[in-house]
Amino acid sequence: MVDRRWIAYGAAAGVFALDRVTKRLVETHLGFEDTVKAIPGFFDIVRSQNRGVAFGIFNDSAFQWRTALLVGASLVAAVVVGWILRRPERLDRCTFWGLALVLGGALGNVYDRIVAGQVTDFLSFYLGDYQWPAFNAADSALVVGTGLLLIGLARPKREAANVP
Repeated sequence: MVDRRWIAYGAAAGVFALDRVTKRLVETHLGFEDTVKAIPGFFDIVRSQNRGVAFGIFNDSAFQWRTALLVGASLVAAVVVGWILRRPERLDRCTFWGLALVLGGALGNVYDRIVAGQVTDFLSFYLGDYQWPAFNAADSALVVGTGLLLIGLARPKREAANVP
């Protein structure tokens, strides 16, 4: 039987690979002024760069250690998540998959920060004048993974039998 740790690490590697492939496609086929209208009036594929964190927070910051701080924080988070995943039998299903997705998403974005000092975003959803900030596959994995972690926290846990 396959060790569940390798399933989680494999899922994280899959998220990382999907993120790298999609970002590379966008970086090689789209200029910053290009827009692919995938679903007119709702979803476009664009190319943007984000030096900050989610939704462009800190993107315009002049703090000289911004990138180093973001890389360091992401690496610490990845190590902590990897450490938690070393004992998967203690995790419920939502927590297990949530951590695997968070690990893959964190590694996808930290790779970009280390290599380029910024992250490529390309998924742009909007409705009328309202537009959600552009994001990428790693961001999607982070959001879904965090949602699964919250579901895991909210679910009632079975209590262990009181055995002497």
